[in-house]
Amino acid sequence: MISDEKINRINELAKKKKEQGLTDDEAKEQKDLQQEYLKSFRGGMRKHIEGMKVVDPEGKDVTPEKLKEIQKKKGIHDRK
Repeated sequence: MISDEKINRINELAKKKKEQGLTDDEAKEQKDLQQEYLKSFRGGMRKHIEGMKVVDPEGKDVTPEKLKEIQKKKGIHDRK
């Protein structure tokens, strides 16, 4: 997870870019911070999705097979 300090810096740079423009160093810093944020976000989303179990209205497990295989490898939702 990315720190609040880095998120605040991303926001500062976005505001400055909009109001005044950024120097080359600031633009590079902004790009690096944005990439770090996206990597963190995607990792969290992947972890969330990999932990899901899909159940139909009748209570039957209808989790896609590809997801079941990933979960099996990671030991999530032990299946019988």
